[in-house]
Amino acid sequence: MGSEREGRERAASGAGAATRLRSRLDQPLLPRRRLLPEWDPEAFGRLSERIARFLGTGRFIVWMTVVIVLWVVWNVSAPEELRFDDYPFIFLTLMLSLQASYAAPLILLAQNRQDDRDRVNLEQDRKQNERSIADTEYLTREIAALRMGLGEVATRDWIRSELQDLVKELEERQGDGRGVFPAEHPRGRDAGDR
Repeated sequence: MGSEREGRERAASGAGAATRLRSRLDQPLLPRRRLLPEWDPEAFGRLSERIARFLGTGRFIVWMTVVIVLWVVWNVSAPEELRFDDYPFIFLTLMLSLQASYAAPLILLAQNRQDDRDRVNLEQDRKQNERSIADTEYLTREIAALRMGLGEVATRDWIRSELQDLVKELEERQGDGRGVFPAEHPRGRDAGDR
């Protein structure tokens, strides 16, 4: 009976803990303790890009050459008790391979971030090009509609030529003696009655 009672108490305390956690949904949960340290991936990416940029400069090559030359000169010409890496320079080889093992992933990370930025820029360029093409097609249709509309509109030159033709026709009628207005025209009848 005692074990049954303990089981009910544990179940009640577990249910109480669950209701306590669920009762305040408007409150953020307390942060969980983690075994590994956390870091900002964006800050780490920026740092890797800075390191990769430095590794790709002439300054890095010069400094790396200076360090290697000093290392070799010190371990060849220094007194025996001050040397820390004798002739096959195994420690130097180890340090260079350690540097390379860190440099390669940092360079790859920087390249991946650059690829992501390039992908976003290409997508934005593609969308901008689509908008430009759509705008160009719209303007082309509008210009075609204006040209079609202008085909039906009387231009200044056309009106001048029509007026000149009418003036010539009027001059010819006056020269024939028929008058300006024909007889069937209302003004022509009025003029004939007077």
